[in-house]
Amino acid sequence: MIRTAVPDDVPEIVAMIRELAEYEKEPDAAVATEDDLRTALFGPDPKVFSHIAEAPGPDGTPATVGFSVWFLNYSTWTGRHGIYLEDLYVRPHARGGGHGLALLRTLARTCVERGYTRLEWSVLDWNEPSIRFYEALGSRPMSEWTVRRLDGEALASLGSQSP
Repeated sequence: MIRTAVPDDVPEIVAMIRELAEYEKEPDAAVATEDDLRTALFGPDPKVFSHIAEAPGPDGTPATVGFSVWFLNYSTWTGRHGIYLEDLYVRPHARGGGHGLALLRTLARTCVERGYTRLEWSVLDWNEPSIRFYEALGSRPMSEWTVRRLDGEALASLGSQSP
């Protein structure tokens, strides 16, 4: 089952973000707090959204097995929004159960229903299981594009300069 995240999900989402950071070999990089996420997802003007994947737990009650976190992007060429999938994660014990596919279908359906023209995300080049999964869905790599990032001291330096 896929559902929209609610404020009570924040501790589980943060836990899964930390699990994902561990999987991606950067456990120290995940520094977001529950308060950070609660504000981003459920503050007065949220710009970030989340879905939760659930499956029956050992006692039959729903257990959180995965999540997605996403936000809107915009194409000046199409004049339409799209979705950028920041994180998609399914806990190891639940992989292969269709939860990742269900999360992606939910986002694709959101795009179709709202007239968005694309669903985009990044995947680490060493993450072969995910790459194979995404290719099986019909996604294609944007091989002519290189992702760039400005952060830390370089961001602070550029941001402190007047236009």
